[in-house]
Amino acid sequence: MRVLAAMSGGVDSAVAAARAVEAGHDVVGVHLALSRMPGTLRTGSRGCCTIEDSRDAWRACDVLGIPYYVWDFSERFKEDVVQDFIDEYAAGRTPNPCMRCNERIKFAALLEKAIALGFDAVCTGHYAKVITDADGNPELHRAADWAKDQSYVLGVLTHEQLRHSMFPLADTPSKAEVRAEAERRGLSVANKPDSHDICFIPDGDTAGWLAEKIEMTTGDIVDESGAKVGEHPGANAFTVGQRRGLKLGTPAADGKPRFVLEIRPKENKVVVGPEALLAIDEIRGIKVSWAGLPIAEIATGAEFDCHAQVRAHGDPVPATARMDHAAGSGELVVTLVEPLRGVAPGQTVVLYQGSRVLGQATIDAARSLQRAAL
Repeated sequence: MRVLAAMSGGVDSAVAAARAVEAGHDVVGVHLALSRMPGTLRTGSRGCCTIEDSRDAWRACDVLGIPYYVWDFSERFKEDVVQDFIDEYAAGRTPNPCMRCNERIKFAALLEKAIALGFDAVCTGHYAKVITDADGNPELHRAADWAKDQSYVLGVLTHEQLRHSMFPLADTPSKAEVRAEAERRGLSVANKPDSHDICFIPDGDTAGWLAEKIEMTTGDIVDESGAKVGEHPGANAFTVGQRRGLKLGTPAADGKPRFVLEIRPKENKVVVGPEALLAIDEIRGIKVSWAGLPIAEIATGAEFDCHAQVRAHGDPVPATARMDHAAGSGELVVTLVEPLRGVAPGQTVVLYQGSRVLGQATIDAARSLQRAAL
């Protein structure tokens, strides 16, 4: 096949491209320029889009003997990922920019351009697996190494996108093996630190970065009964589950710490309460999509058993789910058998059956039965 290898400049994408070459595919490497003003050097191990990363990607392609290009997707990234991140926080939600980047950049803009240029598939260094069923339909599954599994952030991929996706690291038992393989292949990124945090906030100070983008107005911090217990410098700087930085003037009656339960941007209020009230029993999701063909229960609205995961490195919990087709464009209703803590609107819930990713939705509301009973 003609394969476009997305080269981030890290060890995973380099080894993935090497394996695609070794498998006999006609491979071309491409690095995505996602910022018009990238830093010349990474800060520690943060980020994934610096000039240094571009050079590392070029060196890897040179060793592999494949063509190398840089594609400028900075404007689309700014609009579809960065601005979306700002807009979501301004609305009191907690977005996942990696999900948006995979959905709108790496497997939408990149894949669209790759198909237009005659490529059959896009290859990335994600730890996930595409399995084809007996009828030739693709399914997204967890990688062999669950500790490194990245199927959660790929839950936004559609049936058509999965048909053109290639994840050569799917069956790799550990990251250590990937690094050892890179060393054997003479790839200079063999010991390069992993990127982490949000790539467009390289110093990791999300609150400080948002303060420059969103107008912050002081307001009240209230408890679950509505009584004022403090003031905040701007509701958008907080997220559900947060404990630090509240600076409450009125201590809790039981003397225990309080956590952010809810953000109300229209009222400019932050609601706090005991940790127990962070436990969520029901999630309602919008912008629903299915990774591959949806299971039969989706069309009928019937309830089905699954596991729900709300963070990239969170543990999946047993749940039942159904589509509420009466709710306009359709809502995903997930009832958790085991409550989850700190679930916030704007996050993504991904559903699994066994190792298979069924699909995902953006959390619109999270309900605590205990809190509702107050």
